[in-house]
Amino acid sequence: QVQLVESGGGLVQAGGSLRLSCAASGRTFSTYAMGWFRQAPGKEREFVAGITWNGGGSYYADSLKGRFAISRDNAKNTGYLQMNSLKPEDTAVYFCAAEPRGSLYEPLAYNYWGQGTQVTVSS
Repeated sequence: QVQLVESGGGLVQAGGSLRLSCAASGRTFSTYAMGWFRQAPGKEREFVAGITWNGGGSYYADSLKGRFAISRDNAKNTGYLQMNSLKPEDTAVYFCAAEPRGSLYEPLAYNYWGQGTQVTVSS
């Protein structure tokens, strides 16, 4: 079992930055890949970024490359999502997820999810 808790969301003005954290507990953190997804009201959950178990590979939604950066600290059992140059359209609930069985890009592939953290970007 894996438990995930996101933090770091909040209200920020357009052009600002936020760093989300995902604290993991349960199974050894370094044994699984993880990802970040987001869901805006009335929309489907969408892939944001994913990272392999050792941080050696990272993957991004094409529209977010260059603004968002995913990382992890296996010694701290924590994953991160750095979000820069935020736009109002980035407003959503952001979720971290762990242990994908298949594609990092697919939400249905993940076994474990956090409760989400709200990010609101004002114009």
